[in-house]
Amino acid sequence: MLLIIADQWRGDSLSVLGHPAALTPDLDALAGEGVLFRNHFGQSAPCGPARASMLTGQYVMNHRVVANGVPLDARHPNLATEVRRAGMDPALVGYTTTTPDPRLVPHADPRFAEIGDVMDGFRTFAHFDEVDFRTYMGWVASRGFALPEDPQDIWRPLEGPAGPSAAPSRIPAALSDTAWSGTHGIEFLRTTRPGRPWLLHLGFFRPHPPFAAPAPYHDMVPEARIPAPLRAATRAAEAAQHPMLAHWLGAQMQASYFQGATGPVSALSDRAVMLTRRAYYGLIAEIDHWVGEVLAELRRSGQWDDTLIVFTSDHGEQLGDHHLLSKLGWFDQSYHLPLIIRDPSSGATRGRVVDAFTEAVDLMPTILDWLGLDVPACCDGVSLRPWLAGGTPATWRDAVHFEYDLRGGWPQPSRLPADISPDVGPMAAMRTARWKYVHFTGLEPVLYDLAADPGELRNVAADPAYRGLRAEAASRMLSWRMAHAEVGLTRLVASPAGLTQRTLPARH
Repeated sequence: MLLIIADQWRGDSLSVLGHPAALTPDLDALAGEGVLFRNHFGQSAPCGPARASMLTGQYVMNHRVVANGVPLDARHPNLATEVRRAGMDPALVGYTTTTPDPRLVPHADPRFAEIGDVMDGFRTFAHFDEVDFRTYMGWVASRGFALPEDPQDIWRPLEGPAGPSAAPSRIPAALSDTAWSGTHGIEFLRTTRPGRPWLLHLGFFRPHPPFAAPAPYHDMVPEARIPAPLRAATRAAEAAQHPMLAHWLGAQMQASYFQGATGPVSALSDRAVMLTRRAYYGLIAEIDHWVGEVLAELRRSGQWDDTLIVFTSDHGEQLGDHHLLSKLGWFDQSYHLPLIIRDPSSGATRGRVVDAFTEAVDLMPTILDWLGLDVPACCDGVSLRPWLAGGTPATWRDAVHFEYDLRGGWPQPSRLPADISPDVGPMAAMRTARWKYVHFTGLEPVLYDLAADPGELRNVAADPAYRGLRAEAASRMLSWRMAHAEVGLTRLVASPAGLTQRTLPARH
């Protein structure tokens, strides 16, 4: 089982989907060998809550990792613990951005001073720590590269000032963090034991910021092929949609996205945004190359026909759309993800494209189902195996759901403006093909008529003409949350015959 997880990869950014700037021939080939899920969505942003949902199969409202640095309750089963119980070796290259349960770990543990550790159950083959990047930087230094005084300056432009640049990053491609991940993935495949089943979580740090690609990927994408950002004509018009959007538009700083840069994101020119997008798609092209190298090694090792392959991401990236960078809020760009699955046993579905809504919580049930293992009752997701086998389930979800905590997390757990109460933190969104509804505690909601406004540029929540749709959407969200409230022990009940299972409807 090969689970490849990129970081911050938008769901539209595959050339097989017609994106003009995404150079992804190896992933296109994988899609041709498997099933491409066109409308796949993650459950949260940033990394910590998004990966917790993917690896536990639970919505954020149940696992409660609402932000980076928030601990994961140890009682929740996860993909690694479940496959380990079945005798499989769950290895990890990369990271899971997991903070341990403080009830089981001393509060003085150094992991509580960092953004996250590795989720329980995984055997760490190569850990890419996310604070000082110590493991990766040591690997670079061991290959004879002289690190600068601040090692992270390897991601500054090779020439010119810090910030969006046409220049490559200072680190050569052979020593990039993408090469680090790909190299360790190949090393793992070369050291697997015949007859011993394995699961490899292969993580790539990119196309996460800093937005700087090494040569030759920095200028691999022609500028003419890079689409302009989708946004309102002015920042003021964008900000008028909602107070939180206005806050984010004024609060983002360039230093979070470009090593060594200063000043607000709002100061970026149209040219700078284009260069940012070019670097992003250069990083994508680099990952695609290394995914191809890993898959080639899987073939060379003779394991291609026995391995379930999944490619996905944790969350997306605004990339200048709606005048924003990063992953936050409620726009599709932050939650729409790529998903390709190749089931070696399902030749009839080669090249299939599924338009139905799927969610990151579906991955754990899918993998466990494929392995013939029981899916824990706490999982909110549903196995995608019927789609992989060429079928179309008679009943399936017609909406996706994601959550975000406005208060943020690591390293500064408060992002709210002074005039908004700290209790106004949780945000929940529900998206159908026709509309998107976003609910807050203590703030006015957001509502989009996606049939008339697919770009999410006009918030109609206060429009009297949409009063009925707003009520319908709020009612549906309440029903969804009630249906998916944490299961816990509610499926068990005492009876004259002793403890027994209650009969409850299956989740879908």
